[in-house]
Amino acid sequence: HVQLVESGGGSVQAGGSLGLSCAASRVTDARFCMGWFRQAPGKEREGVAGIAERDGSTFYGASVKGRFTIRHDVAKHMLYLEMNGLKFDDTAMYYCAIGYECPGLDRDNFGYWGQGTQVTVSS
Repeated sequence: HVQLVESGGGSVQAGGSLGLSCAASRVTDARFCMGWFRQAPGKEREGVAGIAERDGSTFYGASVKGRFTIRHDVAKHMLYLEMNGLKFDDTAMYYCAIGYECPGLDRDNFGYWGQGTQVTVSS
């Protein structure tokens, strides 16, 4: 079955930058979306960014647009998230996921999830 392993989380001061990586294995279907979601304590899991594997189209949540950049390496099945201008509200567990549809970053469209990596932003 598909496996997703995130790395790169950590602690940073507000205004700083962090990069996340996700290694996907056993992926056999090229028609899918790879995405990043996050969940803060007491809040629902929300879509951060997604990228369509087939054509590289990108999608971003409103709260991160202009600050975060999602990239992928299709050949290596790697997903990246570059986070700049981090804010206290970006503090959350970040999850890598694979789904069948990017638009809207609806978590119900994503069936495979990593274990998550923690990002903590201090104000």
